[in-house]
Amino acid sequence: MANISAIVLAAGMGTRMKSALVKVMHPLAGPPMIAWPVAAAFEAGVASCVLVVGHQEEKVRAFFAGSGGLGFALQSEQLGTGHAVRCAMPQLAAASDTVLILCGDTPLITAATLRCMLQAHASGGAAVTVMTATVGEPFGYG
Repeated sequence: MANISAIVLAAGMGTRMKSALVKVMHPLAGPPMIAWPVAAAFEAGVASCVLVVGHQEEKVRAFFAGSGGLGFALQSEQLGTGHAVRCAMPQLAAASDTVLILCGDTPLITAATLRCMLQAHASGGAAVTVMTATVGEPFGYG
């Protein structure tokens, strides 16, 4: 599969964490939480990635400063996930055949899982593929 781009959603405030620090910038085993899904996307074969930033955008931009293959889109007013994706669309490479949309607060997603989903998407000929999970204790998820 060629020409894969990613959008990583990182504009929210993370109010349920009750922290002054934006949720995606909380350290997790060293780097901030958002570093994990971004790294997984690139490892899975993504050529370029647009981070949708908003609340405390300067912290996210500063962490990724100088990183290749990354762009930023500002969602100045948080109007939902669809709006965040819409904010990122102008930044995507025109040659993108497939766009992977990830949440910046999913540090446990792996490149292997993303590759598997991308393969299923390509082989199924679907216009859209949505990956979900069943968790034993769903309370506490947004």
